[in-house]
Amino acid sequence: MEKLTFYALSAPEKLDRIGAYLSERLIRDVSRHRYGYVCIAMEALDQLLMACHCQSINLFVESFLKMVAKLLESEKPNLQILGTNSFVKFANIEEDTPSYHRSYDFFVSRFSEMCHSSHDDLDIRTKIRMSGIKGLQGVVRKTVNDELQANIWDPQHMDKIVPSLLFNLQHVDEGESRSPSPLQTAEKEKESPTELAERCLRELLGRAAYGNIKNAIKPVLIHLDNHSLWEPKIFATCCFRIIMYSIQPQHSHLVIQQLLGHLDANSKSAATVRAGIVEVLSEAAVIAASGSVGPTVLEVFNTLLRQLRLSIDYALTGSYDCAAGVSTKTIKEHEERMFQEAVIKTIGSFASTLPTYQQSEVMVFIMNKVPLPSTQQSLEAGKAGENRNRLTQIMLLKSLLQVSVGFQCSNMLTALPSAFLDRLLSSALMEDAEIRLFVLEILISFIDRHGNRQKFSSISTISDISVLKLKVDKCSRQDTVFMKKHGQQLYRHIYLICKEESNVQAHYEALYSLLMLISIELANEEVMVDLIRLVLAVQEIAQINEENLTAYNRCALFALGAAYLNLISQLTTVPTFCQHILEVIEMRQKEAPYLLPEDVFVEKPKLSNSLDRLGPEVFFWQSKISEVLGGSGYNSDRLSTPYIPQLTDEDRLSKRKSIGETISLQVEVESRNSPEREQRAPAEEITYETLKKAIDSVAVEEQERERRRQVVEKFQKAPFEEIAAHCGARATLLQSKLNQIFEITIRPPPSPSGTITAAYGQPQNHSIPVYEMKFPDLCVY
Repeated sequence: MEKLTFYALSAPEKLDRIGAYLSERLIRDVSRHRYGYVCIAMEALDQLLMACHCQSINLFVESFLKMVAKLLESEKPNLQILGTNSFVKFANIEEDTPSYHRSYDFFVSRFSEMCHSSHDDLDIRTKIRMSGIKGLQGVVRKTVNDELQANIWDPQHMDKIVPSLLFNLQHVDEGESRSPSPLQTAEKEKESPTELAERCLRELLGRAAYGNIKNAIKPVLIHLDNHSLWEPKIFATCCFRIIMYSIQPQHSHLVIQQLLGHLDANSKSAATVRAGIVEVLSEAAVIAASGSVGPTVLEVFNTLLRQLRLSIDYALTGSYDCAAGVSTKTIKEHEERMFQEAVIKTIGSFASTLPTYQQSEVMVFIMNKVPLPSTQQSLEAGKAGENRNRLTQIMLLKSLLQVSVGFQCSNMLTALPSAFLDRLLSSALMEDAEIRLFVLEILISFIDRHGNRQKFSSISTISDISVLKLKVDKCSRQDTVFMKKHGQQLYRHIYLICKEESNVQAHYEALYSLLMLISIELANEEVMVDLIRLVLAVQEIAQINEENLTAYNRCALFALGAAYLNLISQLTTVPTFCQHILEVIEMRQKEAPYLLPEDVFVEKPKLSNSLDRLGPEVFFWQSKISEVLGGSGYNSDRLSTPYIPQLTDEDRLSKRKSIGETISLQVEVESRNSPEREQRAPAEEITYETLKKAIDSVAVEEQERERRRQVVEKFQKAPFEEIAAHCGARATLLQSKLNQIFEITIRPPPSPSGTITAAYGQPQNHSIPVYEMKFPDLCVY
């Protein structure tokens, strides 16, 4: 062997003839079953291959590959393994010159076949499968970096390689999984086809470039479809976990897009299959780096929402083909419900990987899909249409809640645009109690930025607020602007929700949390005053009971007000305010415990039907609160003004306010409820005439500008005599104007009451200084 190697190195042009001779000998020995000589020939070829890296190695490689192919074609497992080992050694050699004519199609097919070996002997089967996987790994290493070699990423190769690796990942034989002792565990794992297949798959995917990802992932999806591996979803999730961690991070969004496309392709498959795909999507989204969902973020959510809508249709119609009305598969409603929950969870997973600005866009996108009356998404008529609308609204709001849970933003003004809040709050006016609860939960998620939500999960009158360990920050400038813009809108909708008869304990707990979180997160002095006024107005709803609420609703509103004022009084740290609230609560404990949360918000609430005969001592009085807070520097005028939102017929008929009306109404509420409203001039009514005058005034300004230009031109160009004559003619007019001015400056101004307060002979007290007088244009030349 040493002599042969020396001869090959000293005369490299002879290498191809050596290879051809050895190849001929090996083929002859294989056919004659002289396996000892076969092993000697392969050993000789291996050593020559490792030693000779000259430029003329290409022809020698042809002979070598022909011999390896001959061994792989043999039915003897040992020869197959021998051939594979030689090929792996060859695959690890870096050749100096590329080969234009070499083909690996046979090797890909044969190694893939070996990966699926079903030999009766377990050990031999394992060895053949291991050899097949090693062979595929060798083919990939040999071809993946050389553009002149066969393109291993072509579908015809990927469709063989990837399923072979997945097959070995999927089938863990009992003999393999059992190890005699812990000491042999590492050795067993090394020998396992599963372990080797995973390593090979990771290596393959790690080498995949941008344009090759699709060809590598498609066979995975087909394999999972063909073997019904979506339904248990354990193996599918494991596969995509390997994929997501192996590929380059910047390609993550390509995998997600393929999964979305596959979900669309399976839109008429069983709910369990679709749920499996969605679960895998959710896992992939969590693993994907932040922001790597790709440029088509909204398309991801559009696909998921479309699947959600289809699932609702399937559940309602009981058919995958709504047009035909005939389905070959039985649709189980609980399976569709599981699928819907999986989609909602996935929407939340996707959103959590996005930056804040994109989360905001996604929320606007989802909200625009919610069907509301008087909007572009017109509601469907009929009972089936109503059910579909309701389910769609609930599912989309659930999705929105999932996104809002992970939403953290310091500047809510930019993160939550007006159009979004208008639509969200419109949903709060719907008659469906479940929808209203979702809206409240979404609002709570937005506002709670310090994790205080859980501390208000149950309503109670706590004597010491410090036990809650609240995280309170000073209200930022952006929050102040947000409340100036949207505060009245929020108060109005909270007030209207309180009047709904279908409210249950969960609604009152959500309202309580919302009020407290606004007080902690977004409140300055003005907001605090408005919230107290709002809660007192809610107390009045229960007290007067124009809505004919049940005894439970009325007691719940009284209890809600007591719990809120109890905590807010401790937040404001005004002793007299705290004292008044405490006195009323103690009086209720003695006289009317059914007005406190401890008796109302329990499993069996203790109620009373004699709410109309309650004494004044069990109520919180606006005049008293205004008095005690006014003494501590709060705006007592505003505090003493009752909160009265402007209601319209549309609120009750369609449960919907348009954006324009909401804004105008907000202005009206502010103007009505502000203590300075007496000093303000009445708002001018905008009519056709006022608009016409506004347009005419533009024309008047144009005429005035032209007149001034003519005057300037006249004084620049006209002769002096003409100007003097013109001014002399108007001297009398000027004199009369001056006389009027002097008369005004001497005479005292009339008093507001209409009586003259100063004596007529004292002009100096009321005279206007000369520098403040307005003289006519003609006074100055």
